Amino acid sequence: MDTALPTNKTSSFYIKRVIGIILLVALAAVFFYSAYSKSGIKFQVAKGFPWVAVGADDNAFDSFQWTFLDMGISSFIVTGVIARLMIGFELLLGLLLLFHIYLRSFTYKAIIAVLSVFIIYLLIIIVKQGNSGNCGCFGNNVAMTPLNAIWKNLAMMAATLVLWKIYDVKPYKNQEYISLVLGAVAFCMPFVANPMFVGTDPDKPKTATTIDLNPLYKYEPAPTVDLRKGKHIVAFMSLTCPHCKKAAYLMQIIHHEHPDIPLYIVLDGPDTFQKKFFEETHADSVPHLYYRHEDDFIKMAGPSVPSILWINNGVVEYKSTWAYYQLDPRFMEQWLKK
Repeated sequence: MDTALPTNKTSSFYIKRVIGIILLVALAAVFFYSAYSKSGIKFQVAKGFPWVAVGADDNAFDSFQWTFLDMGISSFIVTGVIARLMIGFELLLGLLLLFHIYLRSFTYKAIIAVLSVFIIYLLIIIVKQGNSGNCGCFGNNVAMTPLNAIWKNLAMMAATLVLWKIYDVKPYKNQEYISLVLGAVAFCMPFVANPMFVGTDPDKPKTATTIDLNPLYKYEPAPTVDLRKGKHIVAFMSLTCPHCKKAAYLMQIIHHEHPDIPLYIVLDGPDTFQKKFFEETHADSVPHLYYRHEDDFIKMAGPSVPSILWINNGVVEYKSTWAYYQLDPRFMEQWLKK
């Protein structure tokens, strides 16, 4: 690699090179860790074997993907593609830094542009929701408020500007081919680590299935809306079920962005878990009922939860068998128009 060294190397030159290398490696490491934490990939040393086992944490990737649903994008497939491309682009920026590819002509400029977009997004989040919760910059690994993330991005921008000023290398042979290979690796990796789930449409029962929702109205309190008439998407959930929490979190996003979609949650489980359930899911804005009659709950929900039923005048027309993967606002709106 030609590093454009001057003929007369001064102490100032060496200081700049050392500072530049440290900043460049640190900046690349942040991009790598950011992509890794969002992707949900987990590395664990396999017991009894001299190698590393690779697994996946769906929670981390789902949380990142759902931020795009929260921004108003209706399609689960579209948000899935965007989330994976964003992770791939972060990985690519880290690789371009380490390989010293197109630093001043592209890489530094791209980093400034991306971080600027992130800061604007975080400012919007603060205006809409306040400076609370985890912004998701490092997935579920490191919790950061939106304001903390803004300071982090400003620090990264400052480091990039310093690099732009003091650290550069001359282009070297086959740089364009290397960049193509790195791009292919970076953008393919998120799709390999988290394969696209395209079966977002709910399952249609082979035969017409009716459901008796009268038990919901036998006791007080009862639902304020008559779920036995018209079209409703009713989710039966347990307060202690992790998959129920993920489905509830997604339902509150859908309810916020599409308030006309008739969602309803029926909850079962120990009353002491209600507060924690809503703190984790923010689903208290979705119409819901805490139902204390377990036998009737099981008769309506079935043997497992979350049980998400698409009900039309007491007839179950669809079931979200794969829970939150089959809660696509686009399909919901199509179903309501039928």
